[in-house]
Amino acid sequence: MLEDNDIEKLLSAMEVKFPTKVDFENFKDEYHKDFSNLQTSVDTYAKKADTYFQEMVMLSHKVDRHEKWLQKLADKLGVKLDY
Repeated sequence: MLEDNDIEKLLSAMEVKFPTKVDFENFKDEYHKDFSNLQTSVDTYAKKADTYFQEMVMLSHKVDRHEKWLQKLADKLGVKLDY
């Protein structure tokens, strides 16, 4: 039969080697915070990437518009543009 001393040894060994429900809850909370931080970072990057893409599209349209104006000016002046 187990004596009190043996039971104390078993309990102390379980505390060291086996996680408790409280330990798991702490780990789960920490994991949730890390995932939330990662999700926030990805969302921030996606927003910046989307803004950059929209700016590049607008810049491309602006360059096309200027190119058309230059082509019209060159036609009226009788100058051939090489590009």
